[in-house]
Amino acid sequence: MVSKDLVSGLFTTLQNNEAVRNKECIYYYSRLIGDILRTLQRHSYIGSFEYIEDGRGGKVIIQLLGRINRAAPIRPRYSVSRNGYDSWAKLYLPAKDVGILIVTTNQGVLSHREAVSRGLGGKLLGYVY
Repeated sequence: MVSKDLVSGLFTTLQNNEAVRNKECIYYYSRLIGDILRTLQRHSYIGSFEYIEDGRGGKVIIQLLGRINRAAPIRPRYSVSRNGYDSWAKLYLPAKDVGILIVTTNQGVLSHREAVSRGLGGKLLGYVY
């Protein structure tokens, strides 16, 4: 059964598969899921991922590197200004410069560090460390 919130399901799937030390996992595909996976790949939390067409929307096979200790969604999806990332990072991340907040902006899905460097606000999707 497909969950209604694909983003929450993705973070749960990643964390559960990392906990049992799987080398790869399979998840449903959407454009948002692909953007989140590209952001995680840029920050070396996952390896490569491959889209598989199955006639029902597709799936993605994700290579895991064993670097994710915690991955969780942020619900509700709070808005954050371009100057407000520090307070959210203190709330969700364990230490300074450890982990990333995943943010959707008008320029795509980015980590909070990329959003700060570009001077963008957005909505929080989740966090990974």
